[in-house]
Amino acid sequence: MKTLKEAKVGDTVTVVKLHGEGAVKRRIMDMGITRGVSVNIRKVAPLGDPIEVTVRGYELSIRKADAEMSEVE
Repeated sequence: MKTLKEAKVGDTVTVVKLHGEGAVKRRIMDMGITRGVSVNIRKVAPLGDPIEVTVRGYELSIRKADAEMSEVE
């Protein structure tokens, strides 16, 4: 499976599974990235970090480390 970090700009992907433990996983879920939600990759910063996505109707910037914890299809 690929992760949110590996998705290309312009892709719309669906979150299949979240990895991580405790507070880290809770923070990702609090941002609205949960299983089954559609995520559109809008932009990637010049050095690759952070990644700007649209999730649940709002824009969100997430770090590469957090994007790696979201398995998508």
